[in-house]
Amino acid sequence: MRLEYQIAAAMILDLALGDPRWLPHPVRLIGNTAIFLEKTWRRLVENEYLAGLATTLSVLAATGLATVALLRGAALLHPYAETACSIFLIYTSIAVTDLARHAQAVYEALARQDLALARQRVGMIVGRDPSVLDESGVARATVESVAESMVDGVTAPLFFAFVGGPLGAMLYKAVNTMDSTFGYKNERYQRFGWTPAKLDDLANLLPARITGLLVPLAALLAGMDYQNSWKIFRRDRLNHASPNSAHTEAGVAGALGVQLGGSNIYFGKTVTKPFIGDPFTPITAAHIPAANRLLFLTTLLAAALGLTLRALV
Repeated sequence: MRLEYQIAAAMILDLALGDPRWLPHPVRLIGNTAIFLEKTWRRLVENEYLAGLATTLSVLAATGLATVALLRGAALLHPYAETACSIFLIYTSIAVTDLARHAQAVYEALARQDLALARQRVGMIVGRDPSVLDESGVARATVESVAESMVDGVTAPLFFAFVGGPLGAMLYKAVNTMDSTFGYKNERYQRFGWTPAKLDDLANLLPARITGLLVPLAALLAGMDYQNSWKIFRRDRLNHASPNSAHTEAGVAGALGVQLGGSNIYFGKTVTKPFIGDPFTPITAAHIPAANRLLFLTTLLAAALGLTLRALV
């Protein structure tokens, strides 16, 4: 089966099933491997930068070898088994439905005016302290999570799947998982996590910009303010410590007419981020389903673009 058909099948699986907790997930295995190798290399290498580099290379090598071995082992059984394995790996790299479900769960809690439950649920998808958030803060955190995760949870894995098939998708997820695990700017990971953090920035460089360009088009299809989405994307796409995160956040903020960014509390410390967008409308729970619509439409546009380019090539 051609790669583009495999990717289409993987997307259909994600839209239909999401990410069932009972299903063995390669990303969880990658995360456990990264934690194990961190302990190993910290014992062997005193320099934290070098230990982080060694861990990064080891996780990438282990992920690549495991992926190739799995695909070749399946091919020995039957060509269909290899195709099924490839589809499964690509499917596990995409998280559009799971991301939308988490956001929707927060919305439902807010709609029932259950702020305690909404804080609990938003705490599953953001790193900030949810206990201090009011309703608007919970809604903003959720919209920001959907907008930012649009890249590393959906369009970037798709990009690398179109470029490198299941191996490309798995190697990207390895990079992204290591950034999520080690990319904290605290005493433990400031030096150790430098390599995976920079590698994640590099991996997301092109997908983030392509996705940012697609968000205003998704806003047009959704009947939202696509002109403001384009304006804010162009103006605020670099308003973030990360070189990639604000591209989609800016497009979403403009489409919804809200302002993202500002102050949040992480591990007891207040962190103030640059504002993204204009505060035309106070952020409420109603903006969460709107952000989800942009998520799905942007995903479909990214998939359509990838499939078209593959067909042309």
